[in-house]
Amino acid sequence: MGTFTTTDGTEIFYKDWGTGRPVVFSHGWPLNADVWDDQMHLVAAHGYRAVAHDRRGHGRSGQPWQGNDMDTYADDLAQLMEALDLREAVLVGHSTGGGEVTRYIGRHGTGRVAKAVLLGAVPPLMLKTEANPEGLPREVFDGIRAGVAGDRSQFYQDLSEMFYGANRPGSAASQGIRDAFWMWSMQVGLKGAFDCVKEFSETDFTEDLKRFDIPTLIIHGDDDQIVPFVASGKKSAKLVPNATLKIYPGAPHGLSAVGSYKDDFHADLLAFLQS
Repeated sequence: MGTFTTTDGTEIFYKDWGTGRPVVFSHGWPLNADVWDDQMHLVAAHGYRAVAHDRRGHGRSGQPWQGNDMDTYADDLAQLMEALDLREAVLVGHSTGGGEVTRYIGRHGTGRVAKAVLLGAVPPLMLKTEANPEGLPREVFDGIRAGVAGDRSQFYQDLSEMFYGANRPGSAASQGIRDAFWMWSMQVGLKGAFDCVKEFSETDFTEDLKRFDIPTLIIHGDDDQIVPFVASGKKSAKLVPNATLKIYPGAPHGLSAVGSYKDDFHADLLAFLQS
């Protein structure tokens, strides 16, 4: 584990496990790098170097008032890649982290990147517009902002239910993983959490996706209640040249932590890394 300081003076925390080809993980909102521990342990145990950072405003990283925007998130990731001199990396982004990975490629290209994985990712655009009727209404995101600005502790507890599909019959989501979600969420600064809602909901990643020129695996649950598949993974797979799309029937947004979906994701991730 370590830290580095960005060009605007923000300290970014990261984990760095194992040796070999780097696999760099970007987490979703409002979490931190700890959400990737299972996957980091998996890939490090299979001969890869696992790296994951806490996004600015989140977890153990600095909480600046400015810079909580998608371009800066992508630039922070670029500075992490440069600070550790990561090359031929595989970028793995979940949810907002998938937006971060996508904007990184849009802004910085693939000179240091060999492959990418977008898991339940927010691109191309979450917000419902005239050109994007499959998106979610602005009122949904206004509700998230109100929850963050109000009783955010209770809001995060409630959000974990939909995040892991605990409200579905037969769900394998444990109270433990929901408690962990709440703990990670409470570590994000209020300013960073609030600002990030606009970034993950209103950023249009269409042109960034078109810049992908590397093998890309897109995985999405068709019962994702946070980032609906029809507005995100389904569209991204058509925009990314030669992308591979895997749909997990019945899987929730946080599928990488839940029951057999977690096992399936681990198998697919390893197979993609080794291909």
